[in-house]
Amino acid sequence: MRRNESELDKMRKAGKVVAEMHEATRAAAKPGVTTLELDTVARGVLERRGATSNFLGYHGFPAVICTSPNAMIVHGIPGGYVLLEGDILSIDCGAIVEGYHGDAAFTMGIGEISAEAQKLLAVTERSLWAGIDQLTRGNALHEVGRAVQEVAEAAGFSVVREYVGHAIGTAMHEQPQVPNYWPGNRGPTLKTGHVFAIEPMVNAGTAETRQLDDGWSVVTADGRLSAHFEHTIAVTAEGPEVFTLA
Repeated sequence: MRRNESELDKMRKAGKVVAEMHEATRAAAKPGVTTLELDTVARGVLERRGATSNFLGYHGFPAVICTSPNAMIVHGIPGGYVLLEGDILSIDCGAIVEGYHGDAAFTMGIGEISAEAQKLLAVTERSLWAGIDQLTRGNALHEVGRAVQEVAEAAGFSVVREYVGHAIGTAMHEQPQVPNYWPGNRGPTLKTGHVFAIEPMVNAGTAETRQLDDGWSVVTADGRLSAHFEHTIAVTAEGPEVFTLA
């Protein structure tokens, strides 16, 4: 669905709240801090900005952020996990302002991290921006996935297939989906006013995944590291506009 300027402005506001949640949780994420404490920090941002969470209560999810350390790819539930020096941590969160959604994620190192982890984070973020660059009027949507896949695989990493990006607007997850790989067809043609959440999930080892018994947390099947970066972006006449950038 194409969004008009009034709708896009509301999504910009939601995106700014998400960016602030990122800044606040990034600053708080240090060795010795629990992931539940980070959820509390994010809740504080939502309250200060008069926004609501699109994660809390989503199919029963119990928190306003997802916290996914190390080999966890996505959907980790904040709790008693204590961050350790050398961990990597993905934080995914969203906000609703005036009925419109923002959604974004990042992965960070906790203190000093390994060279492999540093490379994984850098490549995954670079793959996100390669995908964002494809969000231009007249281009095909699935060129996003082609660009993401090329960057990730050129570095020797794997792109998760089961979890993908999506359109976003008055719901967090709208159609069409946005694969992080080339699915074999061009997909829809991009037009101004389209808004998408692009979110590559890149594994250091194989692309295979496994869901934990909590029904939410998804980890790499081989136990190796995974990284996740995401932004909410609009297609405009001037090119892609990232709403969730700090």
